[in-house]
Amino acid sequence: MDGSTLRKTAFAMPPSSPAFPPGPYRFVDREYFIIRYRTDLEALRRVVPEPLEVIEPVVNYEFIRMPDSTGFGDYTESGQVIPVRYQGQAGSYTHQMFLNDHPPIAGGRELWGFPKKLAQPTLAVETDTLVGTLNYGSIRIATGTMGYKHRALDLAAEAKGLGAPNFLLKVIPHVDGSPRVCELVRYYLEDVSVKGAWTGPAALQLCPHALAPVADLPVLEVLAAKHLVADLTLGLGTVVHDYLQKGDERCVA
Repeated sequence: MDGSTLRKTAFAMPPSSPAFPPGPYRFVDREYFIIRYRTDLEALRRVVPEPLEVIEPVVNYEFIRMPDSTGFGDYTESGQVIPVRYQGQAGSYTHQMFLNDHPPIAGGRELWGFPKKLAQPTLAVETDTLVGTLNYGSIRIATGTMGYKHRALDLAAEAKGLGAPNFLLKVIPHVDGSPRVCELVRYYLEDVSVKGAWTGPAALQLCPHALAPVADLPVLEVLAAKHLVADLTLGLGTVVHDYLQKGDERCVA
């Protein structure tokens, strides 16, 4: 293959059969179970990269079912999202995510910089309880529960919340092990249609694990929980800060 053809056709690894297709990436009946909890403020500041600012000592722990997603298939995801502010604009920083499907792991990391690892999350209804779990290997590291659809939430307000900016730290190494890409990325969820939204009493348990350290942001108090069903498109991102620019020493491999 000549260089010109390679430049025109190059998209993702492996070049002969990319692990995921080009977008757009549409999700139908995407189901969220989000538990908002209070945590240690200094622990948050240790993991949120500048120039993002921590707004409050709060984490959103998420379990997400994606039964119908363009190019990615049917999978489940779980992890931690932190409310932040960037240049006066409120948004969310994705700290760590765990899922059970290779294409969105590869695509999420290569395209946007999602901090994704392979694990075994679940989200299901057990009798009168919405239950989310996360296993890393055979070890249970997260369990969330909520009373099933106890009270409806405002659909327009939840759609507005899903439309807020999201931030990621994208790091890709050079062949010598040094950082080749070290960027703060912003993306949005687009064409959001919230089909249902509910809340109820909730509980969350996080367990320590060396390679899946969700418990490093400890649960001090559960503040609220919600259950959403929505259709949406995962938009591509833009770089809002390049840590490898001359004079910025904040990215360490």
